[in-house]
Amino acid sequence: MKKAIATFLFASILVSVKCQTVAQIKKELETTQDPLGYVKFKLKKKFKIDTVSVLSSTSFMGLADSIAYKGKVGKVYGPFKGNNILIKILAKIPNTFYHVSHILIDTSVFKKQFADSLADNIITRIKSGNTTFENMATTYSADPGSYVRGGDLGWFVRGVMLPQLDKGIGTHKKGELFKVWTNAGLHVVTIKDNPKEDDGFVLLLRVFMK
Repeated sequence: MKKAIATFLFASILVSVKCQTVAQIKKELETTQDPLGYVKFKLKKKFKIDTVSVLSSTSFMGLADSIAYKGKVGKVYGPFKGNNILIKILAKIPNTFYHVSHILIDTSVFKKQFADSLADNIITRIKSGNTTFENMATTYSADPGSYVRGGDLGWFVRGVMLPQLDKGIGTHKKGELFKVWTNAGLHVVTIKDNPKEDDGFVLLLRVFMK
């Protein structure tokens, strides 16, 4: 008798879960105090826990990066077109972000001496007020990803840039103009804003619905 009752209860739970809509599952997953237990024992679905490193707060490489930064802790997102995955944001940890603009002078095109002289001339013209950093970036920068935005690289996390750039950015203040040599060439750099603490590491729970 006990075995029959247990079998009946287990079958009832399975039917209950199968009858739940995605909206109901998302609501329960958001409100439960034990999301892992809920997924493992009630939903009986496969799951994975990932740590996503946010490299930039202004541009994203994919859906996971975007959800990780823009999403709220405890909220469940999905399923998305083309997959059957729900994503819950479990936690967020801060990191330091910088906002800079740069002008890349391509030293594979220009000799180093000329590049250095050109960089000095660009800095002098900007400081004198005869032109703007954005105009100089549009005219001279060899970086196709930023020159169309006047050299603006957006907000990015400490350590993601080339080591020389990262070191230079960390030793200068907002509004300063300076030069940095890297393997990519010579950079004319300006700090757009003071560094800020923002969401840098995000813990995601991925629930595979099928």
